[in-house]
Amino acid sequence: MNSIKSISAFHRLLSLPEPRHPLVSVINLAESKFFEDEVWKGFVNLFYCVALKREAKGKIKYGQQHYDYDKGVLSFTAPKQVQSLDVANMECGSGYLLIFHPDFLLNHSLASYMHRYGFFSYSVNEALHLSAEEEEDLITILDKIHKECLHIDKHTQEIILSQIELLLNYSNRFYERQFITRKHNNSQLLAKFEQLLEEYFDTDIVARQGLLTVQYIAERMNLSPNYLSDLLRVHTGQNTQQHIHEKLIEKAKEKLSTTGLSVSEIAYGLGFEHAQSFSTLFKKKTNLSPLAFRQAFN
Repeated sequence: MNSIKSISAFHRLLSLPEPRHPLVSVINLAESKFFEDEVWKGFVNLFYCVALKREAKGKIKYGQQHYDYDKGVLSFTAPKQVQSLDVANMECGSGYLLIFHPDFLLNHSLASYMHRYGFFSYSVNEALHLSAEEEEDLITILDKIHKECLHIDKHTQEIILSQIELLLNYSNRFYERQFITRKHNNSQLLAKFEQLLEEYFDTDIVARQGLLTVQYIAERMNLSPNYLSDLLRVHTGQNTQQHIHEKLIEKAKEKLSTTGLSVSEIAYGLGFEHAQSFSTLFKKKTNLSPLAFRQAFN
């Protein structure tokens, strides 16, 4: 696996001059040339990348659907994520890349909560589709970052990081808008999610797979775990793990109240390897132990 370790190395791969700042750069795609190189077949960057593609031709395909947010498409990648590019058949059009090294965040509060921006772990097909107005808002921010990189002084880092944080907060807002405006498609996703939960516990899948995981559900919905959790949070107020726990407790209550199975048998039937783990979760969610619930119910 090829590794692109520095902003300078990335500039060279795009036939661009050396960056003015060693740890952050705004790249104009119209000025870049993606020459065919083995590195593009499989590589990881050691920096964050925010890519804004402008003037996309035609409609944007998202999953199996097409959408009309075709003015701008914004995608995010975190350091060390595996990527590949088909440079021979790629039509870059115009757009911008914001790249910044994790070291640029050191000693700044943004470093401690970058993990809150879950879209850095979204899949490519989960990119943010922008309206023209939203696109212009972000381009204005990118332009400010670029200008700051041209004349570095003791204020540069703080100013650039404040602009990066602003861009990421706007992106959070736009993703939430996207979840809501795709109401019909998302309703279908939510229905599929509920169906998968039911099937897992009502068939022999749990016996074969063990405890239900976020990863298992996300893979069967062709979504990244972070995107699924964020989608559910916007529409239901709970993430994927919370929904799984709710379903586990619901099924546990059903078995405790309608069968004579022991607590251990119920725990194993729900996929737990250890009955104590089941009892701990049940008490945390209901304030009662499984046996106390059964006794109270009876």
